[in-house]
Amino acid sequence: MSPIDLRPVPVTSSPVRRLPQLFGGLALYGVSMGLMIRSGLGLDPWDVLHEALSKRTGLTFGTITAIVGALVLLCWIPLRQRPGVGTVSNILVIAVAVDLTLAVVAPPSSLVPRIALVVSGVVLNGLASAAYIGVRLGPGPRDGLMTGLNARTGWSIRLVRTAIELTVLAGGWLLGGTVGVGTVVYALAIGPLVQAFLPFVTWRGGKTAG
Repeated sequence: MSPIDLRPVPVTSSPVRRLPQLFGGLALYGVSMGLMIRSGLGLDPWDVLHEALSKRTGLTFGTITAIVGALVLLCWIPLRQRPGVGTVSNILVIAVAVDLTLAVVAPPSSLVPRIALVVSGVVLNGLASAAYIGVRLGPGPRDGLMTGLNARTGWSIRLVRTAIELTVLAGGWLLGGTVGVGTVVYALAIGPLVQAFLPFVTWRGGKTAG
């Protein structure tokens, strides 16, 4: 199977088709994060790292997220990745969606709904990631690192994403971040999920399925 072309395409090409998918995917990503937070069963690997750095520096969670994102963007340079409208929208839309989700979803008191929240969060996160990456308007900083390594090495999205998540998870845990069963499930499942969803949502000049 030939690799899926995920190189950014200017927003002027089919904006009516692509912008709704971009913002819908980003909003769904924020919702999925909120569900995982409310489950109380573990954060995704990047948020484990963000939490650890926030504790150690005294900076807010949002500030640390922005700083880490900027540092990850520097890693794009040797990978020859280019930011797009999706890169900027990533920060703004996800932040709003997470806050709204946390405002309307209360933490469950029993285990079964907590498990349902974390499973839903992981699956929706995989779909959301594929949706906003596949629309090819520029991935977020962290996903751009994934797609850049995929393009430069030829390794599968599944392998690259899983390797990144496990590396970040280890670093966040060593620095004191909170790790739970949901964290492990996310780290192992997100790569295969994104790769499974990508063929159905990737924009190919009017075609979304391969």
